[in-house]
Amino acid sequence: MTTIDTLTQVLEARYSCRAFRPDPVPAADLSRIVDAARHVPSWCNAQPWQVEITRGAATDRLRDKLTETALAGTPPAPDLDWPTKYTGDYAERRRTCGFQLYDAVGVEKKDRAGRAQQMMRNYAFFDAPHVAIIHSPAELGPYGAMDTGGFVTAFTLAATALGIATIPQAAIAAYAPLLKEQLGIAEDRLILCAISLGYADTDAPANSFRTTRADTSDIIGWHDT
Repeated sequence: MTTIDTLTQVLEARYSCRAFRPDPVPAADLSRIVDAARHVPSWCNAQPWQVEITRGAATDRLRDKLTETALAGTPPAPDLDWPTKYTGDYAERRRTCGFQLYDAVGVEKKDRAGRAQQMMRNYAFFDAPHVAIIHSPAELGPYGAMDTGGFVTAFTLAATALGIATIPQAAIAAYAPLLKEQLGIAEDRLILCAISLGYADTDAPANSFRTTRADTSDIIGWHDT
């Protein structure tokens, strides 16, 4: 198998896990994930990414605080603006992904309460034993965020290569002030996303589906003259 075949195999194996076993990941493996991910490129080699990883009681405390805050109807306060809208292919892919999840867990499309309950699973980290909070310097703005996006991708791939499941989550970044307070993150940092991680519950219905990808021909625009 060539190196590109190995990389492609890891990319295709990665998926967003929405049900985890409670077993903690050894600290050495958590460090190894970050050790691999830190090799991604960044503008001027700034390497703006930082990651806070919870374990044990810290995971439970943050899970409880986020769930309590969301259930209280606290208005979102993300450091980055949400997308203004999804249209065309983007809207269709988003809708299809949602329907796949609801079908997998047995929630009817018209069941608003069921959908809301499934949404709340984000704040419980889908029962994962760890959550990683990813942040970058506010002074580097969108370019720091873009560089850190590469770190997020590499983080999930390194985890997959170790047999550790992940799910990057924007929903948790909605409560940036709470995350900063709970984890001691400075105000001059931008909370970009969270990554819940652990060992997948392979029997859980929520992990029974996989999203599709656009064809290569839909992505590349060739320019020869």
